[in-house]
Amino acid sequence: MPRAFAICLFALLALAPPAVGGARAEGYPDHPIRLIVPFAAGGLNDVVARLVGPYLERALGQPVIIDNRPAASGIVGTDATAKAQPDGYTLLMVASSFTVIPATTPKLPYDPARDLAPIGLVAKNSLLFLVNPKVAANTLSEFVALAKANPGKLNYASPGHATQTHLVVELFSRKAGISLQHIPYRGGAPAMTAMVAGDTQFTAISTLLSLPQIENHALRPIASGSLTRDPLLPDLPTVTEQGYPDFEAIQWIGLLTTTGTPQAIIDRLSLELNRALRDRDLIARFAQQGLAPAGGTPAEFQHTIAADLKTWTETAHAANIKAE
Repeated sequence: MPRAFAICLFALLALAPPAVGGARAEGYPDHPIRLIVPFAAGGLNDVVARLVGPYLERALGQPVIIDNRPAASGIVGTDATAKAQPDGYTLLMVASSFTVIPATTPKLPYDPARDLAPIGLVAKNSLLFLVNPKVAANTLSEFVALAKANPGKLNYASPGHATQTHLVVELFSRKAGISLQHIPYRGGAPAMTAMVAGDTQFTAISTLLSLPQIENHALRPIASGSLTRDPLLPDLPTVTEQGYPDFEAIQWIGLLTTTGTPQAIIDRLSLELNRALRDRDLIARFAQQGLAPAGGTPAEFQHTIAADLKTWTETAHAANIKAE
């Protein structure tokens, strides 16, 4: 190669911008970060985003702007993140419905396993198995026995068709060998109202929605869906303890970004998230919402997502549950 040509080539390479991922990772972040919440303000996703956001702001030195996009059961906000620039400036706070929707909605504008990259699991919340106090069952085994003696005659409430509660109860029903009648409502609050009124006899719903009714003795808890006992109800046995090994029914909230985001940025965000989740004040604020901090690595969160996608897809197919 002629010396003059080599010198020119070297100069051009020196002036060229570095690789996109490397440049963004090295200076990240240098402007505000958008945190998309794919549901309305005031919901659990939104509450968690607004609790965690200030910690990320302080750690990263840039504003974290909450962007609520409540439409199509979270699909619109999730799709916006999937199609964003993979630079770490668009984040997404999702709930476990993120893995339920693909199981019941075959044609999504994004692929949850391909288009979104996990950062970390933020919080967990047990789903509690509840009965109306008039139901003659104080334990899960007593409820199963009652359901077997009355096939198809007991109703269960859910916050809607093809929701996580719908799939959880169908999954448990198959494992327990019982048949229950599904009564969908338009949200968790109406479902709880129906339970308290006795219009339905059974449900599986979050600690946050359940606890006031449990404390008022308007509903009776018979099992916790988490693998370990709920700290807010330490005397309540889990489903696993009552004869159904490895059965887990929890609501989780996690942080994602766009696939293709440099791993160095994902690792930085994961590090700062885990630091925040060890803060005593944040832990106390989570507890007020019936939540426990989760944490962990992006790989561990990826495993949770993959396992849930598999479980809910198999359950939806077996029960022929499709989004309406």
